[in-house]
Amino acid sequence: MEPVITDSSYESSSFSISITTMCEHDTQIYIADVTVSDVSCLRTGLAGGVFGRNIKETTSAMAEDNNAILAVNGDYYGFRDSGFVVRNGYIYRDTTRSGSDNEILVIYGDGRFEIAYEAEADAGELVENGAQQVFSFGPGLLREGEIAVGEDSEVGQAMQSNPRTAIGMVEPLHYILLVSDGRTTESAGLTLFELAEVMQGLGCETAYNLDGGGSSTMWFMGEIINVPTSGWGVGERRVSDIVYIGE
Repeated sequence: MEPVITDSSYESSSFSISITTMCEHDTQIYIADVTVSDVSCLRTGLAGGVFGRNIKETTSAMAEDNNAILAVNGDYYGFRDSGFVVRNGYIYRDTTRSGSDNEILVIYGDGRFEIAYEAEADAGELVENGAQQVFSFGPGLLREGEIAVGEDSEVGQAMQSNPRTAIGMVEPLHYILLVSDGRTTESAGLTLFELAEVMQGLGCETAYNLDGGGSSTMWFMGEIINVPTSGWGVGERRVSDIVYIGE
């Protein structure tokens, strides 16, 4: 079928996307409700099309390079020299981060999401078991529909209220991609707990926090639809990778 396209939706035989917005906690939130016919429509792209530290492009540039329909920033793997990186079924990095509580998100070939502890996992075994994508940022926000972070949880020494990017599974092949604004007079930003509450309210069973702050960007059909804020002001930060939907 020919795609049916509006300003806020896209429907084809491969997937459907519906974009909505909401305001919670004095913050503008952008929600992409996505249903795919096969998990291969949920893809990842790397800056410059290659893996490596300090290789960066904007989310919008990577989205265009990959002929994406919808894209959000990924886990900024290049900011770190450890942490699993599996993209489209290929293992780029299999070294674990230090510490026992680092959580990864695994996306399997049947469309399931799983949050696991990186220290207890093996990247090779995950791929053998069907993992298509493994992200190393976190933390996990929801497990089996229950909030998995506390009200004081935070990533490193980040501010409590930030722009955020999250990905969640309502059920296999039905996903939520979410970006929130923050650090502006119009949008305060979300804590991780608030982000988890929003993802829970959208019906997610599993949800995971991706890179946020200045990285948080949602792109749809050639347009940035949120308000990315980097340290120098409004605008996209260059990052290592994206999560996108494409034919």
